[in-house]
Amino acid sequence: MSNILVVGSLNMDFVINVKKMPLSGETILGEDVNLVPGGKGANQAYAVGKLGGKVEMLGAVGNDLYGKMLIENLQDVGVGTSGIEVIPGTPTGNAFISVDEEGENSIIVVQGANNKLTTQMIDRHLKLIEEADIIIMQLEIPLEVVEYVKVLAKEKGKKVILDPAPAQKDLSEQFLKGFNIVKPNETELQTLTGKKLETKEELILGAKELLEKGIQTVIVTLGGDGALLVTKDREEYFKAQKVTAIDTTAAGDCFTAALALALSEGKDYAEAIGFGNSVSGIVVTRKGAQTSIPTMEEVIEKMKKEEKE
Repeated sequence: MSNILVVGSLNMDFVINVKKMPLSGETILGEDVNLVPGGKGANQAYAVGKLGGKVEMLGAVGNDLYGKMLIENLQDVGVGTSGIEVIPGTPTGNAFISVDEEGENSIIVVQGANNKLTTQMIDRHLKLIEEADIIIMQLEIPLEVVEYVKVLAKEKGKKVILDPAPAQKDLSEQFLKGFNIVKPNETELQTLTGKKLETKEELILGAKELLEKGIQTVIVTLGGDGALLVTKDREEYFKAQKVTAIDTTAAGDCFTAALALALSEGKDYAEAIGFGNSVSGIVVTRKGAQTSIPTMEEVIEKMKKEEKE
């Protein structure tokens, strides 16, 4: 099995359950609030670890209770944490997540220590990059760090996956060029291209725009509808099994983690995307970020049921 390195964010999530999302200027009453370990980077590392993969996490937390909890939670599923630096005088990142009765969420992230991750910190942990075969990143850390790691990784012949969330407009071609895989959801793809993309045909055209910027493969996740794979010479839709979602938090993170794990095991794109769909299909039926992530045994059982249907 290949080694996976996740470079990214660690947040403590404050998950608030609501009947509906508030309108602008509206005050509503939340039903309850729960503290759940999260952060896109930590979610992905945790998912790989819980699914049985070999994974390291490189990031930053504050010198506080939340940072300690996040590190310990990753260690509980076998994630290597030697690359997580503790920054004095800076709070650990937080995310405030509202989840409505339909399972849809709205998220506000306060970056905290995630925004203090530097290229100098990356240099202190170069061994983790050298030992990895696949590197996953997101956009909850400084862009210059993401690009720096991408360049280092490509020089060393590593496969680099970008989960472009939270999506940002006008990312330069220089920034995007060289990623092996970019995995946006529908909304993120619209932000990246600056275009309204509604049909599958339009989404494919949007993905092709990213390919023109020097990306090898684009995989667009479509929520409960599955995923689209777009390369220079391939366009393929992968349907997902229908489930009743109660909370979509971390579903995209888990898809990315599962995709990377399957590819690290030598699976092709069809198998890897199918595995990602199955993992995220379980995640959305449970509440929370890392608390919703399944074991490999649970995923295998689900996939066997899907084959019979």
